[in-house]
Amino acid sequence: MKIVTWNVNGYRSIVGQNPSRRYDKVTRENKLFDFIQRIDPTIVCLQEIKADVEQIEPELRVPNGYIPFYNTCKIKKGYSGVAVFTKIQPNDVSFDLGIEEFDAEGRFIRLDFDNFVLLNIYFPKGYTDHERLDFKMRFYDAVYDYLRKLKQQRQHIIVSGDYNTAHTEIDLARPKENENVSGFLPIERVKLDELVEMGFVDAFRLFTKEGGHYSWWSQRGRARENNVGWRVDYHFVTKELVGYVQNCYMLPMEFGSDHCPVVLEFSDSLLNK
Repeated sequence: MKIVTWNVNGYRSIVGQNPSRRYDKVTRENKLFDFIQRIDPTIVCLQEIKADVEQIEPELRVPNGYIPFYNTCKIKKGYSGVAVFTKIQPNDVSFDLGIEEFDAEGRFIRLDFDNFVLLNIYFPKGYTDHERLDFKMRFYDAVYDYLRKLKQQRQHIIVSGDYNTAHTEIDLARPKENENVSGFLPIERVKLDELVEMGFVDAFRLFTKEGGHYSWWSQRGRARENNVGWRVDYHFVTKELVGYVQNCYMLPMEFGSDHCPVVLEFSDSLLNK
């Protein structure tokens, strides 16, 4: 069983409805569906889709063989938004944390399956203004309050998505230069410490201990070619799930976004438990 998380930075561009540009090359390839066909994931979690469902051409709304769920921003067109494509029919799906200011931006989808719960979350950017950084911190707190309550009901929880924070110095190429940049501020990094203290495990670090592995690169200059990046996309799993995790890795050569996909592989026994 494979679960993929990918910030696609614009759904209509990555599926070819709108032209996408990489340096001087402009294409209309459906990079997302091609990727899904090749990788054959069980579940795909997307963030920053930047589109309402009705803005997407019907034939591009979901790849063959998947059930789609969308949660789009309700207050600003072309902003934020998450989606999940799944081969497994969930028992229940919810789209709200229960706090209006956060739910309005379409950042959350929860899917309940027989043996696990999957959350697809697009955490806000902090930017440099105090107001938006405060929004990001309060969003983290709201998610963590939600997770504490959920952990009282379910042991097997996966929290996938774009956290918009690099956790430690090995999670970005230039930590010293970015000490005062949102995404690596101490008050942001401590939030990932809190998640670990809550009993969640960074699945990628179960298999890869060294630095140099990133999931996002600036579109300025040649950051991606030079691997000057940040690791801000994660699969966190509860400790009770660690025994089922078989691998977790990034695919930096998959293009279509300024982020790359992150793949989490589970033993099929989790589905048959």
